[in-house]
Amino acid sequence: MRYLTRVIPVRTERHLEFVDVTDEVAQVVAEANVREGFAVVFSRHSTAGIRINEHEPLLLEDMARLLEQMVPTGNYRHDDLTVRTVNLTEDERVNGHSHCRSLLLGASETVPVSAGCLLLGRWQRVFLVELDGPRSREFVVQVIGGA
Repeated sequence: MRYLTRVIPVRTERHLEFVDVTDEVAQVVAEANVREGFAVVFSRHSTAGIRINEHEPLLLEDMARLLEQMVPTGNYRHDDLTVRTVNLTEDERVNGHSHCRSLLLGASETVPVSAGCLLLGRWQRVFLVELDGPRSREFVVQVIGGA
């Protein structure tokens, strides 16, 4: 059994952004030299998710608009710093909506690996979905399997 874990940094540019990280994931799979197994891709942030979908610009706009419509910016208890007392930083952001949006996405995806390749469908790509950018982010790729 082989395994390899990599933490990969990403710098996002927009508040809500779909960052295609498929090539980085495939590189870790190649580096792991795993022929059969799986790759787990995990976001290390509570305001960024990992999703698999198609990399088509109009679709990405549609998905961003859907997230904005389902969970609009607005009045969230998390953002009321007169009552909130935990997990505060000096540069605290108004981001209750970003945390709520992440509930809809999830923090990870698992992709099968066969013959040393990700078994994604024809149009499927792996995205880190930024919900509170721009920021410096990290995602984890863990590959497990056999030679």
